[in-house]
Amino acid sequence: MDNNHPKVKFGKTGVLLINLGTPNSTNWWDIRKYLKEFLSDRRVIEVNPFIWQIILNLFILTLRPSKTAKAYKKIWMKEKNMSPLRYFTENQSLKLNKKIGNENVIVDFAMRYGDPSIKSKIYALKENGCENIVILPLYPQYAAATTATVCDEVYRSLSKMRWQPSLQIIPHYESEPMYINAICRSIEEKISKIKWKPDIVMASYHGIPKKYFDKGDPYHCYCHKTTRLISENIKSKIPIMTTFQSRFGPQEWLQPYTDKTLEKLPKESKKNILVVCPGFASDCVETLEEISMEGKDSFIEAGGENFDFVPCLNDNDDHITLFENLIKKYI
Repeated sequence: MDNNHPKVKFGKTGVLLINLGTPNSTNWWDIRKYLKEFLSDRRVIEVNPFIWQIILNLFILTLRPSKTAKAYKKIWMKEKNMSPLRYFTENQSLKLNKKIGNENVIVDFAMRYGDPSIKSKIYALKENGCENIVILPLYPQYAAATTATVCDEVYRSLSKMRWQPSLQIIPHYESEPMYINAICRSIEEKISKIKWKPDIVMASYHGIPKKYFDKGDPYHCYCHKTTRLISENIKSKIPIMTTFQSRFGPQEWLQPYTDKTLEKLPKESKKNILVVCPGFASDCVETLEEISMEGKDSFIEAGGENFDFVPCLNDNDDHITLFENLIKKYI
């Protein structure tokens, strides 16, 4: 035996929860840095890269950071100095670590864009002796612009490693019964707390350009599948509809649009609505600012009477148990 051989940690399994990402602060430069990484992803923006980089750097990264910073400032957790998405993703990993973590299983989290990076966390797990790594992208409904780009970055990180760990990636879970039941319970809990009956429940998912769907992206189908299963399993037999939010740029995105629908519903005598965002694993700027603040305002201005928002599953017990159930098949 060579006593000069460096000690190598081995025999462990790493579990990495990966969410979209967040700026490090509401500072203009931090917002710009985050947006540059996000909007430079070829899966997110499928435009000629040469032309897009000119548009991105000359126009979007000059104008958009101020607007985005304003939105983040509305929801920023000032005491903790972090975004809700960062807070809840970190909490999810800590709570899951308490459930399944031990001397041979390490649970951690990373962000696809921003910090902590996927590369840094994969390297850290490997250095801590993880010969096997299980990846859970926190996107219930698969899309190329979300789940696939997580996989891309994971593979890029591994491609630079001489000694690679084995890898398993947990697929989409849009129809997992524990996930559907958790969403149903969150809706029913909210209904039990409000003093009015919703005319309709709106399930709002992040949109993608329609041309991505036309090229074969299954995301649209998975979203409708989730809504159908929620509708079939919820005890409160209130009609549920699917809409798509957060569109960007002039091209057509998946419809119906959430914002346009919120403006239209009061005219159709739907003046009391509850909104849930089943595609988001954690509350973030898209749910807290875009829906719960801006969406509510536009609905009330259009003649709506009652509006409420169902929080994402975040770090509640149902969500952590769901993660445990998804992961334990792989460890």
